[in-house]
Amino acid sequence: MDRVWRKLDVIEKITDDDIRKKVKKTFEEAARRGGWTEDSIFDIPFTLLIPDCPVSLIEHTKQVAEMALDNAERMAAAYNFYKFDKDTLIAGGILHDVGKLLEYKVDNGKFVKSKLGKYLRHPFSGCAIAYEMGLPPAVCHCIAVHAHEGDSGWRSIEAIAINKADFTNFESIKEALGIR
Repeated sequence: MDRVWRKLDVIEKITDDDIRKKVKKTFEEAARRGGWTEDSIFDIPFTLLIPDCPVSLIEHTKQVAEMALDNAERMAAAYNFYKFDKDTLIAGGILHDVGKLLEYKVDNGKFVKSKLGKYLRHPFSGCAIAYEMGLPPAVCHCIAVHAHEGDSGWRSIEAIAINKADFTNFESIKEALGIR
């Protein structure tokens, strides 16, 4: 998966070697379980809600992780009381959609929901695999609450940054493509 990690180079900003290794292990295990290869993983659209989506899951993941980090760093620079855990934020940003590697499949040349995906949306499957791979609860929390499933509960500062970056990316792409 060297090509994936070259693209998701923000992972190198994770200072804790154990967390960085577990992020890679989580992503690679989800890809393996989903039946994706290093080449096919770059073809996965970031959403099934945009017909013929021109943005890949990998590109979306990169943008969300970097946008969330940039926003949190700007907030911390502006407000001395604003504290966030950089490793948690980056790990959560990279893995926020990792469950889509299990939620999606290719059927007759089209990306569709897998059997698992029909029962469990990606925040659930992503959180489960991250927890199984030994990532800290704070990272699993970011994955679990990044989407609408987290709207009615508490989100950490890191999870807020990821949630807002994710929806800024999604909604902006929809608008740019004229999808309402």
